[in-house]
Amino acid sequence: MTYHLLSFFLRLLSLLPFCVLYVLSDLLYYLVYYIVRYRRDIVRKNLTESFPEKSGQEILSIEKEFYRSFVDIILESCKLASISEDEIKRHMSFKNTESVNTVLRDGKSIALYLGHYANWEWCSSIPLHLDKNVICAQIYHKLSNKNMDRLMLNIRGRMGAVSVDMHKTARYVTEISTQKKVSIIGFIADQSPRKKDSRHFLHFLNHNTPVLTGTEKIIKHYGLEAFFLKVKRVKRGYYVAEFVQLHDDPKSLPDFELTAIYYKMLEQCIKENPELYLWTHKRFRHAERL
Repeated sequence: MTYHLLSFFLRLLSLLPFCVLYVLSDLLYYLVYYIVRYRRDIVRKNLTESFPEKSGQEILSIEKEFYRSFVDIILESCKLASISEDEIKRHMSFKNTESVNTVLRDGKSIALYLGHYANWEWCSSIPLHLDKNVICAQIYHKLSNKNMDRLMLNIRGRMGAVSVDMHKTARYVTEISTQKKVSIIGFIADQSPRKKDSRHFLHFLNHNTPVLTGTEKIIKHYGLEAFFLKVKRVKRGYYVAEFVQLHDDPKSLPDFELTAIYYKMLEQCIKENPELYLWTHKRFRHAERL
């Protein structure tokens, strides 16, 4: 019953035209930022430590712009419940898809690095831009609330993407590799590992930061091609994502070098438009400030 109610209200919200949705977003911004003050201490700390060269006024400006973008992305993600294929293509376009399709047509599978940057949820529309015989999967963290988890799985899969529980990643990749199925699998790889799993550190946003290296290990073990999805917000509600090959021979790289290349590209994106990164997470809880 709870799930059906949530699904009903989500669909109603998703049917709002974008112009109305953004009026709602502007109202929610004031509620989230000024009234609820959602995680403002975490956001301020992350921004201040990541950009020590910026003044207090600059940090405050980025902070406010982040919250505006944050609320936009939440409501934009809700649109996935009903948005048509044609409309999502207008709002989320992709560059360099032909290079990706060429790799896939050669029978090679791809691991796609992403970050919690811009509208990562709309990246589930990638299947609309690739050959139909390709498996498009995304690794996700299962939500503790079963109803919300089911709801998110449904909307993330509307455009043809398959969601894979992160704890079942190795098994899933093994299965499709054994069956010789061509795939492109998205990994949001900028999450913070648990303290006991913090074994490799990189310089990232003025921190000596523990990083996950599982994606690199999977790429090398299964011989996958490695790409990064570089996302830009053109204007409110419109994004362009470019497929960028990280290296033409990942297996030849020293251990952790591929992970370092990914983080360098992600950091460059964040520095260009810091308000588009997800600052509410405790990304640096096990990191050391430089």
